Amino acid sequence: MTAHVELAVESQARTAKEASRQLASMEARDRILGLRMMASELLRNQAAILEANRLDVDESLEAGLPQPLVKRLLLTPEKISIMAEGLLEIAELPEVVGEVIETIRRPNGLVIRKIRVPFGVVGIIYESRPNVTSDAAGLCIKSANAVILRGGKEAFRSNRAIVEALRAGLRKARVNPECIQLVADHDRSAALKMMTMRDTIDLLIPRGGPALIKSVVENAKVPVIETGVGNCHVYVDKSADLDKAEAIVVNAKCSNPAVCNAAETLLVHREIAPAFLPKVKRLLEAAGVQLRGCPATLRILPDIEKATEADWETEYLDLILAVKIVNSLEEAIDHINTYGTKHSEAIITEDPRAANLFQTFVDAACVYVNASTRFTDGYEFGFGAEIGISTQKLHARGPMGIRELTTYKYLVDGTGQVRH
Repeated sequence: MTAHVELAVESQARTAKEASRQLASMEARDRILGLRMMASELLRNQAAILEANRLDVDESLEAGLPQPLVKRLLLTPEKISIMAEGLLEIAELPEVVGEVIETIRRPNGLVIRKIRVPFGVVGIIYESRPNVTSDAAGLCIKSANAVILRGGKEAFRSNRAIVEALRAGLRKARVNPECIQLVADHDRSAALKMMTMRDTIDLLIPRGGPALIKSVVENAKVPVIETGVGNCHVYVDKSADLDKAEAIVVNAKCSNPAVCNAAETLLVHREIAPAFLPKVKRLLEAAGVQLRGCPATLRILPDIEKATEADWETEYLDLILAVKIVNSLEEAIDHINTYGTKHSEAIITEDPRAANLFQTFVDAACVYVNASTRFTDGYEFGFGAEIGISTQKLHARGPMGIRELTTYKYLVDGTGQVRH
């Protein structure tokens, strides 16, 4: 079985490689038409996609899939409409392939142009969220990359229905549909094979839980961009506007607790904790949030659960929030840099100096002042969609759009120069 799976993935990768060359040589207007037709076919095939998704959800519920993951899996007509709108937004983004990043003119007459080019074939290994299928395919087509998608088995029917619609759209636009490949086998060997295929896959992006990302980072020979895990914090400084802080904390935790940009820990300066914590507790508990507090927090909120060391390290993806009282801005920064995952962090403050220190010294892809961490998102940043949120520092960091799906090369023009 394993050998059969590996051969199938190899064949798909070779097919994608050939399609990527066609895509890279194509006029931008043709890729734009492909994206528009992909959006149209998503809507036209909505009923089939929803039926496939219903079967996936029913099977996942029977198997006992955790509720946050079921929520990520579920599609609705509204979500499909958003997916289609995302493809249309991607289509209208400024073209980046072929963009001249820099021109250098050397004293010897050489003219060196640094230009954006696609990676070639991008592999995506992901879990639960079928909207990733559409977003990833759209961003890759716009940036002239072929894509190999390996979603989780819990969403296979949904992903297959979405890919069929997207490929139908490409066919109608006379774009080679082979530039979108879906790995059909759920065997782990398919993902492991993708991680080793340096000759055909140029970049690998994992999207999912800590175990998936760790597996890809540790096993891949293909270059990897690490994404996703979000142990995010909101720090309420002693100078904070408490009404503003309450609204931001509730939004960061409750608007969608099952995503990586949701807040998992609330840090509160000791000077405002007695006034702030009781009120925000009422608002959070009214939204169904379970609080877990440090000893100092328990002295103000004696009826909540005691936090353990594990709570500071945990990405709950659920209606649970750890709460810690800190003595200073510096202690808050130290806590975040110790336990955070370099994703998204926020300070609520009216003190410009505190804001500046927080943004300077917190080590994260996105650092907010007086705003919710929930804005770390490709749509919210104006990217049309995102391929993932990078928590590493090389090549790409934060929400990744079409620019992050390109690399560059140097075009050097001479008039007969030789090196002496």
